[in-house]
Amino acid sequence: MGRCRQCNVRILDNTQICPLCKCVIEQEEQMENAYPDIRFWVRKLNLVVRIFLFTAILMEVLLVYINYKYFQGIWWSVICGAGFAYLYFIARFAILNDNAGYRSKFLLLTFAGIIYVILIDYVIGYHGWSVNFVLPGGLLFVDVAILFVMFLNRRNWQSYIMLEISMIFLSMLPLVLIWMDIVTESFISWFAFAVSVLLFLGTLIIGDRRARSELKRRFHVR
Repeated sequence: MGRCRQCNVRILDNTQICPLCKCVIEQEEQMENAYPDIRFWVRKLNLVVRIFLFTAILMEVLLVYINYKYFQGIWWSVICGAGFAYLYFIARFAILNDNAGYRSKFLLLTFAGIIYVILIDYVIGYHGWSVNFVLPGGLLFVDVAILFVMFLNRRNWQSYIMLEISMIFLSMLPLVLIWMDIVTESFISWFAFAVSVLLFLGTLIIGDRRARSELKRRFHVR
């Protein structure tokens, strides 16, 4: 590719002479695309996910039939189907979805996993271990993850303060279940709530002006 300065036109072929004015053209360096074309890989991943979805549906139909045919008191096919749905949710939402931020992905995947474990507990006869231990344990895991990410992203740690407030409200859920006599082991639930509150207070006190400014900005307070 070249350009003729005399005619001010760009020549697309490899000729050395301008076809208009017969002057020697200047060759331009062909710039390579600075960004890799990821559309090909995205299409490949979408195809793999669709194949997985179709295969999972076929397998679930077969598992439901086997579970019904040889039923022994537990609908284990529901657990398998929910597992397929969770894997599809991970692929579709966490990997292929570019609109959601990593924080919302992390929260939704964590709580979807907690719900999946509660479903397992319910299907196998419900012994309460899912809401007594897994639910508050998942909340504690998110709090620790927030603290770890804040340490890694020290320059922008105050941006996680709204996530901490959300965790305080989410940590109230096991307390409501205690009040409803669904959760019988209350210590871990109260501990998870206390950790969420202390994490927020620690950020607010240690962060001082930057934390207060972030809260004012988030809640549109002057």
